[in-house]
Amino acid sequence: MQPRSASIMPRAKQPNKKRVSTKTAKKKTPRRRAPARAKTVRTTLAVPAGRYLGMGLLIAGVIFALDQLTKYAVLNGLDLAARGKIYVAPFADFVLAMNRGISYGLFPQDGELGRWLLFSIKIAASVLFFFWLRRAVTPVVAASLGLLIGGALGNALDRAIYGAVVDFVALHAFGYRWYVFNLADAAIVAGVIGLIYDALRPNALKSPPE
Repeated sequence: MQPRSASIMPRAKQPNKKRVSTKTAKKKTPRRRAPARAKTVRTTLAVPAGRYLGMGLLIAGVIFALDQLTKYAVLNGLDLAARGKIYVAPFADFVLAMNRGISYGLFPQDGELGRWLLFSIKIAASVLFFFWLRRAVTPVVAASLGLLIGGALGNALDRAIYGAVVDFVALHAFGYRWYVFNLADAAIVAGVIGLIYDALRPNALKSPPE
């Protein structure tokens, strides 16, 4: 009777060893860890839309205020209309130019129809940039849109008050003279450059996450 019991005991223990080995083998398989890695990647890239809305609006407000302050100083403090030109640097002068076109004197429009048409275009562009700003997921895009909104609103207010945009910065070098512009125009150019830079960089987020 003793040899039979001794032979039965090892056979009963063998299935338990096989079950433990299969459980450990299942735990070591990397298939269950793959979804966890995917979730971590999604959480790192998931930036909520509207996160940089406040930053963009702050930049827009600062640009708008500085643009109007500089134009007020040019019209009232410096009195460029009477002085004609003020020397600033070997490559820059202050010259008053009432621009009836778009930025940098392009496409001038005379008459009330052209005045309010360009005013409406500036306001419509600012509204579109605002909705784009609400979807911005990178600080570069938010800052660029803030520059565009502030510059567009600054020039739009000039057109509503004076009928033209107040330009006063004249750059020149080696006999070449650039268009007379203002702070709002410079902000618009900087905003466009920022959007192009963000679109061309390798890891740019093309659209906000779902």
